[in-house]
Amino acid sequence: MHVNGRPVAAFDPEGLIFGAGIDAEYLKLYDLRSFDRGPFSTFKIPSERGTELSSISFSPDGKNILVSTTNGVLRVVDAFNGQIIQTFTGIITERTERGLHLGCCFSPDSNYVLAGSQDGHLHVWSVKTGNKIAVLEGNHPNPIGCVASTQST
Repeated sequence: MHVNGRPVAAFDPEGLIFGAGIDAEYLKLYDLRSFDRGPFSTFKIPSERGTELSSISFSPDGKNILVSTTNGVLRVVDAFNGQIIQTFTGIITERTERGLHLGCCFSPDSNYVLAGSQDGHLHVWSVKTGNKIAVLEGNHPNPIGCVASTQST
């Protein structure tokens, strides 16, 4: 696969499908069993000039894909039809030449998005309503570049 820019990729929860963010504006879905046939779906993701995709991740239920950009915009994309379900902003970002890569993920139940910010806060949004649920403050003095959630047992 030859692409311009920095590609990002993630597997779905079953490990059979992987998504690749290409050229800062396309999300391509591949079936690992038939990769040589090319993507089975390609979705155009809105992007601002000079912005790159910084990460993608599938929701634990496999229905949505979280796409983050270097300008702090997060989008929840329907994994089946490419429709933008929600767009989240309000993360303070300090733009650098290549942008800031902030961590984000879905909650274990796929109902919430968690995202780090430039000022060390953790933001939480509802996927269903798009509302910001909380901003968690801590004593973290730097940007949050890694966010993960796990299901408790």
